[in-house]
Amino acid sequence: MTANKLKHEQVQYLEFLTKDIERAKEFYHKSFGWKFVGYGPDYTAFGGDYVDGGFTTGEPVKGSVLVVLYSDDLEATKAKVIAAGGKIVKDVFSFPGGQRFHFSDPDGYELAVWATV
Repeated sequence: MTANKLKHEQVQYLEFLTKDIERAKEFYHKSFGWKFVGYGPDYTAFGGDYVDGGFTTGEPVKGSVLVVLYSDDLEATKAKVIAAGGKIVKDVFSFPGGQRFHFSDPDGYELAVWATV
């Protein structure tokens, strides 16, 4: 983790529960290119330019938080999500300032991806 990611009162770390850490790593690597560092059999961390996070073993809880990712190419990102095994739960729709879609990952978490118009 680098200090430039630490912004006052901004999201810095997201932690997910997963039934299968290896499956989660494969899905998010294929979909978004995330890289992982393992910390034993029950935890793996990921790092990005603007946020860090991790996956720990447990039963996922759907609907608690909607994580929204940004994309420079919404259709290409959607195709990668589908190819990695994600399911589109809300197809691309417009909203003021952009477009987005929602998908569920292999654990059933719903996330969204948005892009500017």
